[in-house]
Amino acid sequence: MKALTSSSLYNLKPMLGSNQPVAPATATARMVRSNPLVHYANGSDSSVTNRSQWQSSCAILTSKVVSQEQSKSSVSGGGIDHVNGDNGVARVNLVPIEKSDNNNPLVSQSHYHLQKPLTVTDLSPAPMHGSNLRVAYQGVPGAYSEAAAGKAYPNCQAVPCDQFEVAFQAVELWIADRAVLPVENSLGGSIHRNYDLLLRHRLHIVGEVQLPVHHCLLALPGVRKEFLTRVISHPQGLAQCEHTLTKLGLNVAREAVDDTAGAAEFIATNNLRDTAAIASARAAEIYGLTILEDGIQDDASNVTRFVMLAREPIIPRTDRPFKTSIVFAHEKGTSVLFKVLSAFAFRDISLTKIESRPNHNRPMRLVDDANVGTAKHFEYMFYIDFEASMAEPRAQNALSEVQEFTSFLRVLGSYPMDMTPWSPSTSTSHTSPL
Repeated sequence: MKALTSSSLYNLKPMLGSNQPVAPATATARMVRSNPLVHYANGSDSSVTNRSQWQSSCAILTSKVVSQEQSKSSVSGGGIDHVNGDNGVARVNLVPIEKSDNNNPLVSQSHYHLQKPLTVTDLSPAPMHGSNLRVAYQGVPGAYSEAAAGKAYPNCQAVPCDQFEVAFQAVELWIADRAVLPVENSLGGSIHRNYDLLLRHRLHIVGEVQLPVHHCLLALPGVRKEFLTRVISHPQGLAQCEHTLTKLGLNVAREAVDDTAGAAEFIATNNLRDTAAIASARAAEIYGLTILEDGIQDDASNVTRFVMLAREPIIPRTDRPFKTSIVFAHEKGTSVLFKVLSAFAFRDISLTKIESRPNHNRPMRLVDDANVGTAKHFEYMFYIDFEASMAEPRAQNALSEVQEFTSFLRVLGSYPMDMTPWSPSTSTSHTSPL
Protein backbone atom coordinates (compact mmCIF):
# COMPACT_ATOMS: atom_id res chain seq x y z
CA MET A 1 0.00 0.00 0.00
CA LYS A 2 1.25 3.45 -0.85
CA ALA A 3 1.66 5.99 1.88
CA LEU A 4 -1.10 8.53 2.39
CA THR A 5 -0.09 11.64 0.46
CA SER A 6 -0.91 15.30 0.83
CA SER A 7 -2.44 15.30 -2.65
CA SER A 8 -4.95 12.68 -1.49
CA LEU A 9 -6.41 14.97 1.21
CA TYR A 10 -9.04 16.57 -0.99
CA ASN A 11 -12.01 14.28 -1.54
CA LEU A 12 -13.13 13.11 1.89
CA LYS A 13 -15.83 15.76 2.38
CA PRO A 14 -18.36 14.19 -0.05
CA MET A 15 -17.81 10.84 1.68
CA LEU A 16 -18.45 12.25 5.13
CA GLY A 17 -21.34 14.47 4.09
CA SER A 18 -20.61 17.08 6.78
CA ASN A 19 -17.85 18.90 8.56
CA GLN A 20 -18.18 16.72 11.65
CA PRO A 21 -16.00 13.70 12.49
CA VAL A 22 -17.40 10.37 11.46
CA ALA A 23 -17.75 9.11 15.02
CA PRO A 24 -20.26 10.95 17.20
CA ALA A 25 -18.67 13.10 19.86
CA THR A 26 -19.33 11.92 23.37
CA ALA A 27 -20.08 14.25 26.26
CA THR A 28 -16.57 13.65 27.53
CA ALA A 29 -15.04 14.49 24.16
CA ARG A 30 -17.03 17.72 24.00
CA MET A 31 -15.83 18.62 27.45
CA VAL A 32 -12.20 18.06 26.49
CA ARG A 33 -12.46 20.13 23.33
CA SER A 34 -13.86 23.03 25.27
CA ASN A 35 -11.23 22.62 27.96
CA PRO A 36 -7.81 21.72 26.50
CA LEU A 37 -6.26 21.21 29.93
CA VAL A 38 -8.77 18.60 31.12
CA HIS A 39 -7.56 15.05 30.61
CA TYR A 40 -9.72 11.98 30.94
CA ALA A 41 -9.03 8.29 31.17
CA ASN A 42 -9.32 6.03 28.15
CA GLY A 43 -11.51 3.30 29.57
CA SER A 44 -10.01 3.31 33.06
CA ASP A 45 -12.75 3.42 35.70
CA SER A 46 -10.22 3.92 38.46
CA SER A 47 -9.07 7.21 36.94
CA VAL A 48 -12.51 8.64 36.27
CA THR A 49 -13.02 9.26 39.97
CA ASN A 50 -10.18 11.78 39.80
CA ARG A 51 -11.80 13.87 37.08
CA SER A 52 -13.60 16.25 39.41
CA GLN A 53 -10.48 16.83 41.45
CA TRP A 54 -8.42 17.22 38.29
CA GLN A 55 -10.78 19.81 36.81
CA SER A 56 -10.86 21.81 40.02
CA SER A 57 -7.12 21.84 40.45
CA CYS A 58 -6.58 23.09 36.91
CA ALA A 59 -9.47 25.57 36.82
CA ILE A 60 -7.22 28.60 36.99
CA LEU A 61 -5.16 27.30 34.06
CA THR A 62 -8.14 26.26 32.01
CA SER A 63 -10.08 29.49 32.26
CA LYS A 64 -7.24 31.60 31.01
CA VAL A 65 -6.23 29.30 28.15
CA VAL A 66 -9.82 28.97 26.92
CA SER A 67 -10.39 32.70 27.01
CA GLN A 68 -7.15 33.33 25.13
CA GLU A 69 -7.99 30.80 22.45
CA GLN A 70 -11.52 32.15 22.02
CA SER A 71 -10.27 35.70 21.69
CA LYS A 72 -7.71 34.72 19.10
CA SER A 73 -9.86 32.31 17.10
CA SER A 74 -11.77 35.19 15.52
CA VAL A 75 -8.60 36.62 13.98
CA SER A 76 -8.43 35.87 10.27
CA GLY A 77 -5.31 34.91 8.42
CA GLY A 78 -2.83 32.04 8.70
CA GLY A 79 -2.07 32.40 12.40
CA ILE A 80 -1.73 29.61 14.89
CA ASP A 81 -5.10 30.00 16.51
CA HIS A 82 -6.81 30.42 13.15
CA VAL A 83 -5.44 27.06 12.09
CA ASN A 84 -6.37 25.42 15.39
CA GLY A 85 -9.88 26.76 15.23
CA ASP A 86 -10.46 25.92 11.58
CA ASN A 87 -13.70 23.99 11.22
CA GLY A 88 -13.02 22.98 7.64
CA VAL A 89 -12.40 19.28 7.05
CA ALA A 90 -9.57 18.23 4.77
CA ARG A 91 -10.56 15.81 2.06
CA VAL A 92 -8.88 12.45 1.62
CA ASN A 93 -8.68 10.38 -1.53
CA LEU A 94 -8.02 6.72 -0.84
CA VAL A 95 -4.88 5.30 -2.43
CA PRO A 96 -5.11 1.81 -3.96
CA ILE A 97 -2.45 -0.85 -3.71
CA GLU A 98 -0.07 -0.86 -6.64
CA LYS A 99 0.36 -3.88 -8.85
CA SER A 100 3.61 -5.74 -8.42
CA ASP A 101 6.26 -5.31 -11.09
CA ASN A 102 6.55 -8.70 -12.79
CA ASN A 103 9.33 -7.36 -14.98
CA ASN A 104 11.53 -6.64 -11.98
CA PRO A 105 11.98 -9.82 -9.92
CA LEU A 106 14.41 -8.03 -7.62
CA VAL A 107 11.56 -6.08 -6.04
CA SER A 108 10.09 -8.02 -3.14
CA GLN A 109 6.49 -8.87 -3.95
CA SER A 110 5.43 -8.86 -0.31
CA HIS A 111 5.88 -5.14 0.31
CA TYR A 112 2.94 -4.28 -1.96
CA HIS A 113 0.59 -6.29 0.28
CA LEU A 114 1.59 -5.15 3.75
CA GLN A 115 -1.92 -3.96 4.58
CA LYS A 116 -5.34 -3.63 3.04
CA PRO A 117 -6.41 -0.38 1.32
CA LEU A 118 -8.40 2.10 3.37
CA THR A 119 -12.17 1.91 2.99
CA VAL A 120 -15.09 3.96 4.23
CA THR A 121 -15.52 1.57 7.17
CA ASP A 122 -11.99 2.43 8.27
CA LEU A 123 -13.17 5.92 9.15
CA SER A 124 -15.03 4.67 12.22
CA PRO A 125 -13.12 4.90 15.50
CA ALA A 126 -11.19 1.83 16.63
CA PRO A 127 -10.96 0.66 20.25
CA MET A 128 -8.85 2.85 22.51
CA HIS A 129 -6.50 -0.06 23.27
CA GLY A 130 -5.53 -3.36 21.70
CA SER A 131 -4.26 -4.72 18.42
CA ASN A 132 -6.91 -2.95 16.33
CA LEU A 133 -5.35 0.47 16.79
CA ARG A 134 -4.46 2.24 13.55
CA VAL A 135 -1.22 4.18 14.01
CA ALA A 136 -0.02 6.75 11.46
CA TYR A 137 3.67 7.34 10.84
CA GLN A 138 5.73 9.27 8.29
CA GLY A 139 7.55 7.22 5.69
CA VAL A 140 7.11 3.87 3.98
CA PRO A 141 7.20 0.33 5.43
CA GLY A 142 10.64 -0.35 6.85
CA ALA A 143 11.11 3.18 8.18
CA TYR A 144 12.34 3.72 11.72
CA SER A 145 9.06 5.50 12.43
CA GLU A 146 7.23 2.26 11.63
CA ALA A 147 9.42 0.46 14.16
CA ALA A 148 8.66 3.16 16.73
CA ALA A 149 4.92 2.74 16.08
CA GLY A 150 5.28 -1.00 16.67
CA LYS A 151 7.19 -0.42 19.89
CA ALA A 152 4.62 2.07 21.14
CA TYR A 153 1.60 -0.02 20.12
CA PRO A 154 2.51 -3.70 19.54
CA ASN A 155 0.39 -5.50 16.94
CA CYS A 156 -1.14 -2.24 15.71
CA GLN A 157 -2.09 -1.56 12.11
CA ALA A 158 0.55 0.87 10.87
CA VAL A 159 -0.63 3.52 8.39
CA PRO A 160 2.21 5.04 6.28
CA CYS A 161 2.00 8.74 5.37
CA ASP A 162 4.26 10.62 3.00
CA GLN A 163 4.45 13.77 5.15
CA PHE A 164 4.24 14.67 8.83
CA GLU A 165 1.25 16.91 8.09
CA VAL A 166 -0.66 13.96 6.63
CA ALA A 167 -0.05 11.90 9.78
CA PHE A 168 -1.54 14.66 11.93
CA GLN A 169 -4.59 14.95 9.67
CA ALA A 170 -5.05 11.17 9.52
CA VAL A 171 -5.69 11.19 13.27
CA GLU A 172 -7.88 14.28 13.18
CA LEU A 173 -10.06 12.77 10.44
CA TRP A 174 -10.45 9.41 12.24
CA ILE A 175 -8.48 7.54 9.58
CA ALA A 176 -5.95 6.67 12.28
CA ASP A 177 -6.33 6.42 16.04
CA ARG A 178 -2.78 7.47 16.93
CA ALA A 179 0.26 9.02 15.32
CA VAL A 180 3.85 8.27 16.30
CA LEU A 181 6.19 11.00 15.11
CA PRO A 182 9.84 11.92 15.84
CA VAL A 183 10.60 15.11 17.73
CA GLU A 184 14.34 14.85 18.38
CA ASN A 185 17.45 12.77 17.70
CA SER A 186 20.46 12.44 19.98
CA LEU A 187 22.79 13.45 17.13
CA GLY A 188 20.70 15.54 14.76
CA GLY A 189 18.71 17.50 17.35
CA SER A 190 15.08 18.59 17.10
CA ILE A 191 12.74 17.87 14.21
CA HIS A 192 11.44 21.43 13.95
CA ARG A 193 8.63 20.67 11.55
CA ASN A 194 6.85 18.52 14.11
CA TYR A 195 7.17 21.16 16.82
CA ASP A 196 5.39 23.62 14.54
CA LEU A 197 2.70 21.07 13.69
CA LEU A 198 2.08 20.32 17.37
CA LEU A 199 0.99 23.92 17.76
CA ARG A 200 -1.06 24.06 14.57
CA HIS A 201 -3.09 20.95 15.32
CA ARG A 202 -5.33 19.98 18.24
CA LEU A 203 -3.80 16.61 19.00
CA HIS A 204 -2.54 15.67 22.46
CA ILE A 205 0.71 13.97 23.44
CA VAL A 206 -0.24 10.76 25.26
CA GLY A 207 3.14 9.04 25.46
CA GLU A 208 6.72 8.85 24.25
CA VAL A 209 9.03 6.14 22.97
CA GLN A 210 12.78 6.16 22.42
CA LEU A 211 14.16 4.04 19.60
CA PRO A 212 17.87 3.18 19.08
CA VAL A 213 18.78 3.73 15.43
CA HIS A 214 20.82 0.98 13.76
CA HIS A 215 21.87 1.88 10.21
CA CYS A 216 22.88 -0.55 7.45
CA LEU A 217 24.38 -0.03 3.99
CA LEU A 218 22.00 -1.69 1.50
CA ALA A 219 22.28 -2.50 -2.21
CA LEU A 220 20.83 -4.86 -4.81
CA PRO A 221 21.98 -8.50 -4.69
CA GLY A 222 25.37 -8.97 -6.36
CA VAL A 223 26.42 -5.31 -6.07
CA ARG A 224 29.89 -4.76 -4.60
CA LYS A 225 30.96 -1.71 -2.62
CA GLU A 226 33.75 -0.77 -5.03
CA PHE A 227 31.19 -0.37 -7.85
CA LEU A 228 29.07 2.17 -5.98
CA THR A 229 28.93 5.75 -7.24
CA ARG A 230 26.45 7.23 -4.74
CA VAL A 231 24.74 6.61 -1.42
CA ILE A 232 21.21 7.89 -0.74
CA SER A 233 19.28 8.29 2.50
CA HIS A 234 17.47 10.78 4.68
CA PRO A 235 19.73 13.78 5.52
CA GLN A 236 19.90 12.62 9.14
CA GLY A 237 20.92 9.12 8.03
CA LEU A 238 23.73 10.48 5.88
CA ALA A 239 24.97 12.74 8.66
CA GLN A 240 24.87 9.96 11.26
CA CYS A 241 27.05 7.68 9.09
CA GLU A 242 29.42 10.24 7.58
CA HIS A 243 32.61 9.14 9.35
CA THR A 244 31.98 5.44 8.85
CA LEU A 245 31.40 5.91 5.11
CA THR A 246 34.72 7.70 4.88
CA LYS A 247 36.44 5.00 6.91
CA LEU A 248 35.08 2.36 4.51
CA GLY A 249 36.81 4.17 1.66
CA LEU A 250 33.59 4.94 -0.18
CA ASN A 251 34.40 7.91 -2.39
CA VAL A 252 30.81 8.32 -3.56
CA ALA A 253 28.26 11.08 -3.96
CA ARG A 254 25.79 11.39 -1.08
CA GLU A 255 22.26 12.40 -1.92
CA ALA A 256 19.36 13.13 0.41
CA VAL A 257 15.84 11.72 -0.03
CA ASP A 258 12.66 11.94 2.04
CA ASP A 259 13.29 8.95 4.33
CA THR A 260 15.62 6.01 4.84
CA ALA A 261 13.22 3.22 3.84
CA GLY A 262 12.15 5.29 0.85
CA ALA A 263 15.76 5.24 -0.32
CA ALA A 264 15.77 1.43 -0.22
CA GLU A 265 12.46 1.29 -2.06
CA PHE A 266 13.77 3.69 -4.72
CA ILE A 267 16.80 1.50 -5.43
CA ALA A 268 14.71 -1.66 -5.69
CA THR A 269 12.00 -0.11 -7.84
CA ASN A 270 14.46 1.43 -10.32
CA ASN A 271 16.97 -1.45 -10.29
CA LEU A 272 19.89 0.87 -9.47
CA ARG A 273 23.08 -1.18 -9.35
CA ASP A 274 25.44 1.73 -8.73
CA THR A 275 23.58 3.10 -5.70
CA ALA A 276 23.39 2.07 -2.05
CA ALA A 277 20.98 3.17 0.66
CA ILE A 278 21.40 3.83 4.36
CA ALA A 279 18.39 2.25 6.04
CA SER A 280 17.29 -0.43 8.48
CA ALA A 281 17.74 -4.19 8.18
CA ARG A 282 13.97 -4.48 7.93
CA ALA A 283 14.01 -2.25 4.84
CA ALA A 284 16.49 -4.65 3.25
CA GLU A 285 14.16 -7.56 3.95
CA ILE A 286 11.07 -5.79 2.58
CA TYR A 287 12.62 -4.49 -0.65
CA GLY A 288 14.87 -7.43 -1.50
CA LEU A 289 18.23 -5.75 -0.86
CA THR A 290 21.39 -7.16 0.69
CA ILE A 291 23.31 -5.70 3.62
CA LEU A 292 26.79 -4.65 2.52
CA GLU A 293 27.73 -3.26 5.95
CA ASP A 294 25.87 -3.62 9.22
CA GLY A 295 25.81 -1.04 12.01
CA ILE A 296 27.43 1.88 10.18
CA GLN A 297 26.18 4.66 12.48
CA ASP A 298 29.04 6.77 13.80
CA ASP A 299 27.71 6.70 17.36
CA ALA A 300 26.26 3.59 18.99
CA SER A 301 24.20 5.83 21.28
CA ASN A 302 22.11 7.10 18.38
CA VAL A 303 18.53 7.39 19.61
CA THR A 304 15.41 9.08 18.24
CA ARG A 305 12.62 10.19 20.56
CA PHE A 306 9.07 9.83 19.26
CA VAL A 307 5.84 11.14 20.75
CA MET A 308 2.46 9.39 20.55
CA LEU A 309 -0.42 11.65 19.56
CA ALA A 310 -4.17 11.16 19.98
CA ARG A 311 -7.39 13.12 19.59
CA GLU A 312 -8.10 12.79 23.30
CA PRO A 313 -5.76 13.51 26.21
CA ILE A 314 -5.27 11.19 29.15
CA ILE A 315 -5.70 11.87 32.84
CA PRO A 316 -2.26 12.37 34.43
CA ARG A 317 -1.35 10.15 37.36
CA THR A 318 1.20 10.06 40.15
CA ASP A 319 1.85 6.33 40.44
CA ARG A 320 4.59 6.39 37.80
CA PRO A 321 7.03 8.94 36.30
CA PHE A 322 5.27 11.45 34.07
CA LYS A 323 6.48 14.14 31.71
CA THR A 324 4.56 17.26 30.71
CA SER A 325 5.06 19.30 27.52
CA ILE A 326 3.97 22.94 27.22
CA VAL A 327 4.37 25.81 24.79
CA PHE A 328 4.15 29.50 25.67
CA ALA A 329 4.90 33.00 24.41
CA HIS A 330 4.87 36.55 25.73
CA GLU A 331 4.14 39.81 24.00
CA LYS A 332 7.30 41.31 25.50
CA GLY A 333 9.54 38.68 23.97
CA THR A 334 12.25 36.78 25.84
CA SER A 335 12.53 39.18 28.78
CA VAL A 336 10.30 36.97 30.95
CA LEU A 337 12.04 33.69 30.15
CA PHE A 338 14.05 33.76 33.37
CA LYS A 339 10.92 34.27 35.45
CA VAL A 340 9.22 31.34 33.71
CA LEU A 341 12.16 29.04 34.34
CA SER A 342 12.32 30.16 37.96
CA ALA A 343 8.76 28.94 38.48
CA PHE A 344 10.03 25.41 37.86
CA ALA A 345 13.37 25.79 39.64
CA PHE A 346 11.77 26.98 42.89
CA ARG A 347 9.63 23.84 42.95
CA ASP A 348 12.49 21.47 42.13
CA ILE A 349 10.98 20.48 38.77
CA SER A 350 13.58 19.26 36.29
CA LEU A 351 13.40 20.51 32.71
CA THR A 352 14.38 17.97 30.05
CA LYS A 353 13.90 20.10 26.94
CA ILE A 354 13.77 23.75 25.93
CA GLU A 355 13.13 24.57 22.27
CA SER A 356 12.45 27.96 20.68
CA ARG A 357 10.59 28.39 17.40
CA PRO A 358 9.64 31.57 15.51
CA ASN A 359 6.27 33.04 16.45
CA HIS A 360 4.50 32.87 13.09
CA ASN A 361 1.77 35.25 14.26
CA ARG A 362 4.31 37.92 15.12
CA PRO A 363 7.80 37.08 13.79
CA MET A 364 9.32 40.52 14.52
CA ARG A 365 8.96 43.15 17.22
CA LEU A 366 10.03 46.77 16.87
CA VAL A 367 11.62 48.51 19.83
CA ASP A 368 11.97 52.29 19.72
CA ASP A 369 14.97 53.92 21.34
CA ALA A 370 15.72 57.59 21.03
CA ASN A 371 19.49 57.01 21.10
CA VAL A 372 19.95 54.15 18.63
CA GLY A 373 16.78 54.30 16.55
CA THR A 374 14.41 51.38 16.01
CA ALA A 375 15.58 47.90 16.92
CA LYS A 376 14.06 44.75 15.50
CA HIS A 377 13.80 41.71 17.76
CA PHE A 378 12.73 38.21 16.80
CA GLU A 379 9.67 36.80 18.54
CA TYR A 380 9.61 33.18 19.70
CA MET A 381 7.39 30.40 20.95
CA PHE A 382 9.03 28.34 23.69
CA TYR A 383 8.51 24.60 24.06
CA ILE A 384 9.39 23.05 27.42
CA ASP A 385 9.33 19.45 28.66
CA PHE A 386 9.51 18.93 32.41
CA GLU A 387 9.53 15.86 34.63
CA ALA A 388 6.29 16.14 36.59
CA SER A 389 2.70 15.09 36.23
CA MET A 390 -0.08 17.64 35.96
CA ALA A 391 -1.76 15.68 38.74
CA GLU A 392 0.93 16.99 41.11
CA PRO A 393 0.19 20.25 42.96
CA ARG A 394 3.73 21.53 42.32
CA ALA A 395 3.22 21.27 38.55
CA GLN A 396 -0.17 22.97 38.74
CA ASN A 397 1.25 25.76 40.90
CA ALA A 398 4.21 26.18 38.55
CA LEU A 399 1.94 26.65 35.53
CA SER A 400 -0.28 29.03 37.49
CA GLU A 401 2.77 31.18 38.10
CA VAL A 402 3.94 30.83 34.49
CA GLN A 403 0.60 32.21 33.30
CA GLU A 404 1.29 35.42 35.15
CA PHE A 405 4.26 36.09 32.86
CA THR A 406 2.95 34.77 29.52
CA SER A 407 0.40 35.93 26.99
CA PHE A 408 -0.13 32.41 25.62
CA LEU A 409 0.20 29.04 27.32
CA ARG A 410 -0.88 25.61 26.12
CA VAL A 411 -0.35 22.18 27.66
CA LEU A 412 0.50 19.81 24.81
CA GLY A 413 0.22 16.75 27.02
CA SER A 414 1.02 15.15 30.36
CA TYR A 415 2.04 11.56 29.71
CA PRO A 416 4.07 8.59 31.04
CA MET A 417 7.80 8.72 30.47
CA ASP A 418 9.51 6.01 28.45
CA MET A 419 11.25 3.96 31.14
CA THR A 420 12.54 1.22 28.80
CA PRO A 421 15.97 -0.03 29.93
CA TRP A 422 18.75 1.57 27.94
CA SER A 423 20.13 -0.66 25.18
CA PRO A 424 22.10 1.37 22.64
CA SER A 425 22.50 0.13 19.10
CA THR A 426 25.86 -1.57 18.62
CA SER A 427 27.86 -1.79 15.44
CA THR A 428 28.76 -5.35 14.43
CA SER A 429 31.26 -4.28 11.81
CA HIS A 430 32.69 -0.94 12.85
CA THR A 431 33.23 1.20 15.88
CA SER A 432 32.79 4.93 16.00
CA PRO A 433 35.88 6.84 14.81
CA LEU A 434 35.07 9.63 17.27
